[in-house]
Amino acid sequence: MRHGKGWVWGAVLLVLLAPGAWAAPSGKVVVAQGVDPTTLDPHDHEETPAYNVLLNLYDTLLVRDKNLKITPWLATSYKLINATTWEFKLRQGVKFHNGEEFDAEVAKFSLERLANPALNLRMTALRTIDRVDVKDKFTIHIITKKPFPTLDAQLTLRGALVPPKYFKEHDKAFLARNPVGTGPFKFVKWVKDDQIELEANEQFWGGAPKIKTLIFRPIPEEATRMSALQTGEVDLATNVPPHLVKEIKNHPKVTVSSAPSVRTIFIPIYTVQCELIQGSWDCTKPVQSPVANPKVRQAINHAVDVDSIIKNVLEGQGIRTATPLTSKHFGYDPKIKPFPHDPAKAKKLLAEAGYPNGIDLVLNSPNGRYPKDKEVAEAVGGQLTQAGIRTQVKIYEWTTYMNNVAYRHGGAPMWLIGWGNTTWDADYTLTPMFRTGQLLANYWSPDFNALLDEAQTNMDPKKRLQMYSKASRFFLDDPPAIPLYQQIDNYGVSRKLQWTARPDERIEGLSMSLKP
Repeated sequence: MRHGKGWVWGAVLLVLLAPGAWAAPSGKVVVAQGVDPTTLDPHDHEETPAYNVLLNLYDTLLVRDKNLKITPWLATSYKLINATTWEFKLRQGVKFHNGEEFDAEVAKFSLERLANPALNLRMTALRTIDRVDVKDKFTIHIITKKPFPTLDAQLTLRGALVPPKYFKEHDKAFLARNPVGTGPFKFVKWVKDDQIELEANEQFWGGAPKIKTLIFRPIPEEATRMSALQTGEVDLATNVPPHLVKEIKNHPKVTVSSAPSVRTIFIPIYTVQCELIQGSWDCTKPVQSPVANPKVRQAINHAVDVDSIIKNVLEGQGIRTATPLTSKHFGYDPKIKPFPHDPAKAKKLLAEAGYPNGIDLVLNSPNGRYPKDKEVAEAVGGQLTQAGIRTQVKIYEWTTYMNNVAYRHGGAPMWLIGWGNTTWDADYTLTPMFRTGQLLANYWSPDFNALLDEAQTNMDPKKRLQMYSKASRFFLDDPPAIPLYQQIDNYGVSRKLQWTARPDERIEGLSMSLKP
């Protein structure tokens, strides 16, 4: 955590980014992502394609710099007063794109909107906030219901500041399509499934961007996306397919910028059914399926040859994982090793579980969201089938997948997902994905839940590490998922564009410039 010295960063930023320090914005950059966002409400999603658009429109109190250190942004400093009280000093002279002023009342409205469960917003990490007290026009105290050691990390990602008057005047559907922030770019228009257009905010408090127009386009098919990059139709393209990395890197007009991603790819397995009761999900009823048996889930893990998938489907562009955490996450335990590929052991475990003749399952997957996601799912399905776990693979377009499968708990018994945890803390993988009652969780274990709840509120790092180590053992003994691999992010980049890939997957227009 960073406390106390944030005022230094604030002063440095104002000097480095003072208005007038750069020439007037010019030029256009087109970014191709694999999918379109499901919403542009910064508080109502958990998906990187939306986040990458919105971080150009909205600011947060804190950010991570290029070295991934937590740094004040719309806050100028912050400190922990006691276990449940955090003080933030706020930046003065900041205005929203519609002219509203940023101050402590804005921060209170924004953070309490995120904390309000009655709004049913999909971003749930900050519901541990009890209230925000305004101490003066540019000072707030955030009071949490219980100790919350990762609050500052969460605020770098999930604490977008929104204009209260504007948000009170419009309904949820309007806000989802018409964003207004304080960020370096302003919203122009969104043509669904075609493009989102942003323009430079020349009054941005940190200095105008160098780029005049920033466009995000969804291009799901990787061949089409790479063709658009090579012909100059787009300037930056996500998810260069593994077999094209060398070709793109050696192209005269484009190249590849790579980074080991914060994202891991895995396949959660339902052990509970979820029912919508009075507007909230109840996920406590055990599934009536073979996967309710831990031995079946162990068999599933033994049946999947992840190393072969990394080699043959991803062409080496992945790092095997034993849990959904990377080695860079706080809480990672290097002693936890992946399941060895052992089809014979898988069949033996199935027989011990009462299924000597095998079982029939469904694996759900998106198409175009992650590198080779459909192909990875099909490879997993084929390997499971060979081990007696006859698997039907169902493929979905991304928006349908998130709205009808992920957010509505409709992916039973197995669904493929990638989770990019940019808090760099185990809490924000294990809790939202596996802790019973969370937005995307379909697993139930009282012992696992208790470990996560205690770790989430304990301010002692050593004790938290011990708890996460115990929680990681569940991925071997009572598997809630098939952990697959850490993604390696490969971006196709025009040689005229100056931009470098980050491990946290941020695509910031503010960091872009075009060569003369």
